Amino acid sequence: MALIAGLGNPGPEYEGTRHNIGFELIDKLAEKLTITLEKSNGLFYMGQGHFKSTPVTLIKPMTYMNRSGRAVSRALAMIKEEPRDCLICYDDINLDMGVIRLRPAGSAGGHNGLQDIIERLGTREVPRLRIGIGRDFGRGQQVKYVLDPFTPDQRIEADQALERACEAVLTYLRAGIEITMNQFNS
Repeated sequence: MALIAGLGNPGPEYEGTRHNIGFELIDKLAEKLTITLEKSNGLFYMGQGHFKSTPVTLIKPMTYMNRSGRAVSRALAMIKEEPRDCLICYDDINLDMGVIRLRPAGSAGGHNGLQDIIERLGTREVPRLRIGIGRDFGRGQQVKYVLDPFTPDQRIEADQALERACEAVLTYLRAGIEITMNQFNS
């Protein structure tokens, strides 16, 4: 079984913000796979289903971005899977708007949500899919930038990136991280 976790912040005030693109990806995947997300133990929304013959669990942590590790570790324990069977999907200011990148492991690259996951799981061997949101902000404005909604032009690019990210996740489920990286990391 694969766990696909999309990172974001709960609450209507964060809907549509750059930081919540991971949540948006999970919503799109749930729709494509006809999986219903339901609140589970207060730490996350979870839904389970299949892609072809592969069992899939989708989660949206409700612990706020910087505490995502607690939700991801609990979900992995519930479905009895290892960190290598989890794909973490999140925003990245170090990638241009709309670019997606996959990696099988590595550092958090300054992303607090991924850092918390790495610390909670005790390993950097966690596959991840980063979705670029760009870095069009001035000095000291990073927090405001990630918590603001996309501009109309960025929204178009974000929607296109979300479609590619959905395709990448489905390829990952079918073929694994290496083939998916070769196909989508261009």
